[in-house]
Amino acid sequence: MDWGLKNRMQRIFKEDGLTVMLAVDHGYFLGAVSRMEEPAKTIPPLIPYADSLMVTRGVLRNCIDPKFNIPIVLRVSGGNSVLNEDLSNEEVVVSMQDAARLGVCAVALSIYVGTAHEHQTLLALSKLINEARDFGIPVLAVTAVGKELEKRDAKYLSLASRIAAELGADIVKTYYCEDFQKVTESCPVPVVIAGGPKLKDETDIFQMAYDAIAKGAKGVDMGRNIWQSRWPVAVISAIRSVVHEKATVDKAVKLFEGLKNKVA
Repeated sequence: MDWGLKNRMQRIFKEDGLTVMLAVDHGYFLGAVSRMEEPAKTIPPLIPYADSLMVTRGVLRNCIDPKFNIPIVLRVSGGNSVLNEDLSNEEVVVSMQDAARLGVCAVALSIYVGTAHEHQTLLALSKLINEARDFGIPVLAVTAVGKELEKRDAKYLSLASRIAAELGADIVKTYYCEDFQKVTESCPVPVVIAGGPKLKDETDIFQMAYDAIAKGAKGVDMGRNIWQSRWPVAVISAIRSVVHEKATVDKAVKLFEGLKNKVA
């Protein structure tokens, strides 16, 4: 591993080998999603609690002050919207030259294994990996499933994650599922979990993070379950305690309850 690539990976994954990513890239296909209507107001208060930020170049350039010394994972795939029934029709929409100009620590692209656009997105991932190596920038592959929620099982997610790793992805982002250890055990690169749609209860968020780490995940990459909360700083603080401090779910809940009325 080249020094530059290794350095960027170590900025994302802290000394314990784990990470808390804050995903704020949803607008690339969802538009002005609830509680992210004004990114410049929603994101900055959460940055001190995140290890890295997953974001689009438009929001990065226009809504994130360069004074924040936070590793950036740049979303570089797109070309679809929530108005389309098939969300898998994506391609690379950002050049590696532009990613390098932005000083990012990694680039992220979604793959849609088992869909009509499987071949297209897997080739896009392979091409991105080839180009990213010239810049020493890691690639995060997102094992997206679009609207087909029934695909979020260990058999499918293990297949998609392993294919991404085999093609050369440095990090894989996938969903938590039953028998999740089968996913992490069969994937030779770090796996981080997506938060998915907002859960009803904060305890469920902390439980998912706890279980994922216990079963081999190297961190979380959550968005809506943090910034759609009434108490986003309290939620991300509790998640950090689970990931980096090995806090139990009960301890995370107590931390959350203690913080939610003290911080925004």
